[in-house]
Amino acid sequence: MHDRTISRRALLTATAVAAAAVATSAAPVVAAPTHLAPLAPHRRDRLRRLISRMSLEQKVGQLFVMRVYGHSATAPDQADIDANLAEIGVRTAAELISTYHVGGIIYFAWAHNTRDPRQIAELSNGIQKAGLAQDTPVPLLISTDQEHGIVARVGKPATLLPGAMALGASRSRADAREAARIAGVELAAMGINQNYAPDADVNVNPANPVIGVRSFGADPQAVAGMVAAQVTGYQNAGIATAAKHFPGHGDTKDDSHYALPTIHHTREQWGELDAPPFRAAIAAGVTSIMTAHIVVPALDPSEDPATLSRPIVTGVLREELGYDGVVITDALGMEGVRQKYGDDRVPVLALKAGVDQLLNPPNLRIAWNAVLAAVKSGEISQARVEESVLRILELKERLGLFSGDAAVPLRNLDRTVGTRAHLATADRIAERTTTLLVNENRLLPLNRRKQRNLLVVGADPASPSGTTGPPTTVLATALTELGFTATALSTGTAPSAAQIEAAVAGARGKDTVIVATYNVSATSSQRTLVDALTATGVPVVTVAIRNPYDIARLSGVRASLAAYSWTDVEVRAAARVIAGRVRPRGVLPVPVQRADDPTRVLYPIGHGLAY
Repeated sequence: MHDRTISRRALLTATAVAAAAVATSAAPVVAAPTHLAPLAPHRRDRLRRLISRMSLEQKVGQLFVMRVYGHSATAPDQADIDANLAEIGVRTAAELISTYHVGGIIYFAWAHNTRDPRQIAELSNGIQKAGLAQDTPVPLLISTDQEHGIVARVGKPATLLPGAMALGASRSRADAREAARIAGVELAAMGINQNYAPDADVNVNPANPVIGVRSFGADPQAVAGMVAAQVTGYQNAGIATAAKHFPGHGDTKDDSHYALPTIHHTREQWGELDAPPFRAAIAAGVTSIMTAHIVVPALDPSEDPATLSRPIVTGVLREELGYDGVVITDALGMEGVRQKYGDDRVPVLALKAGVDQLLNPPNLRIAWNAVLAAVKSGEISQARVEESVLRILELKERLGLFSGDAAVPLRNLDRTVGTRAHLATADRIAERTTTLLVNENRLLPLNRRKQRNLLVVGADPASPSGTTGPPTTVLATALTELGFTATALSTGTAPSAAQIEAAVAGARGKDTVIVATYNVSATSSQRTLVDALTATGVPVVTVAIRNPYDIARLSGVRASLAAYSWTDVEVRAAARVIAGRVRPRGVLPVPVQRADDPTRVLYPIGHGLAY
């Protein structure tokens, strides 16, 4: 593939053109029906009567979605009780609901909410029981971030599926829809009724530190097709979705968890690059949209973060795009939304901007009382609060939470979560995502007779929920099961001189060395590791286990693949490609630019070798 010189603007245009030429997912987006049908007028009237019976405190509580520590709604471990008291001022999830009347709870693995399917289902049932025990009974939205790939809060034995960019590499909307359906069915069985997915950002910036492989790719129309497919898949499984992060977090070099990024797109560029996936999500019936803590001067010159911007939330999202569903903030503990205003003003300004749900404020007491005070003072009208509460209750009604007791049956878990059929489908989908970028002299697939003895070295990033161990170990184990003799040697994401020396020593006598790389930068010692290994004369194969841009900074490798994640399902799929058990079918959903000249494309969208 020859390099070609293009400007930044031309690169973005070429991205779209190239993807449209090679990807079936770049076809026009067509809305698909979902099981979450709009409400009939009489059902909406019933919800209005319910709101009329609520106290102001309960109405305000419905606007909040909050974290809580513990595996049980009423009897968490003592350490989790202590954490709840320190951070929230309550002991348990049930006490959180009775005190603050929160409309939703978000699950995290680090909060000990997601140990195993049965525990998750019992926690969900306990939370719903507490919601229905209030003076005015209201069920809760129970949510999590189960994007799959590198972001997964629920681990094994649940089915872990390829993430967004991997699915983008498959070019298959059918696979994207089926992955979402499987994920949705399993989440629903555990009582999780809302997933903060899919990611609708268009990742046109290789230096993006927070989105990257969480995006389906760099072409707006291809991403739009995948987003619509996943919205359909989740919602046909009875799960609410949240397309994120509006108005688009794909072209930033800052992480909004720690800073306030600025997107410098013009109004025209925003319409061409960032808007299409959100338009597609709305056309597909997306039930909620999550805002981003980013500044977009072309949409709001005040330089308020989008979460707090009325011109963006109300003006662009609601009025221009015609969206009237639930709007939820990204987490309010992130620095991107806290830099300009205090924690007491952020939730008030978000509501005034047009947001409905306030996600995970750092201090619930401060945020809840600030909104209550704003209503009592007249800064926010009670009618404005009731407008958001109605949208939230409509979503709960559409999910069927007002039918029966909102509890999930425990007997269905083993027949639904992590089934053999789901796991097999996940493997088949993953096999269609692995992308072969380089294959000099047809090194791959490896020959078990001539290239039997392998060394697997490389990165061992912190394990997401979809891993059973360091990716080097998983890869070596998978290759051994496929008939090779593979030894694992973890050298980390920043290998030391001693680790590099050990890897070189380990390469002696081996037929091939496989290196798992992780976001290789200009100064990364992973480059030194690869250089040292190629200098041994032993053929080197690299597998990028996060962003696919690593190959631009590596030289001398005989073959290179992109796996898009270090979760087991994607690492094992890469092993099967290396071993020749399946053919590589994935293509790049993003361009890989030259490291020495980012205006030149090394491998364009659609690049992918076969054998």
